[in-house]
Amino acid sequence: MLQTITQPFVDTRAADLSWTIGHPPIAPLAARTVDPLVGGPRVELRILGASHQVLVEAAGPGWLTETVACLPGTDGGLPAQASPAVHGVRHYDFASSVRRLAPKAFAAQAQKTARAVAAHPCGLLATFPGSPDAITGLVVRADGHALLWRSWHAYPQTGELVTTTTSLDPRGTRSAPTPETETSGDDL
Repeated sequence: MLQTITQPFVDTRAADLSWTIGHPPIAPLAARTVDPLVGGPRVELRILGASHQVLVEAAGPGWLTETVACLPGTDGGLPAQASPAVHGVRHYDFASSVRRLAPKAFAAQAQKTARAVAAHPCGLLATFPGSPDAITGLVVRADGHALLWRSWHAYPQTGELVTTTTSLDPRGTRSAPTPETETSGDDL
């Protein structure tokens, strides 16, 4: 699903992004609710402004919330990998990577990612004014009994492509994510 955002993106570079679990929901610029796991939780994908928030319907009341964004009062810097204990789930794994690309390679990768995310049945892609390569994308899918989601944050002004991968399995089966260096429709 493609959303064209009329507001300029507010994040400026990868180093400004922070990662949090449990941050209160933020009003999105674009959102999509999907049920990628039959009989499993609903997932709401939210694009904030070259950043994202994923809300997963938790067992019991409430939602599990993952936020990757520039947040006031929070230091930037994404962990390469993290597996914190998260209330309401048996395991949660997060991984991130930042690729710096030359302008032509960046544009090609951003457009390849945009096409794949926009075509994915459980994807959400936002484009921002100012550059066709200013995109943020999210895809969620079932992986056995687990949920797996990926995000892409493209910063044309710095040539940075941030990729995050999250695996959440309420049954406790562990499969730690690792962001791939290439993105194609086959690996979404």
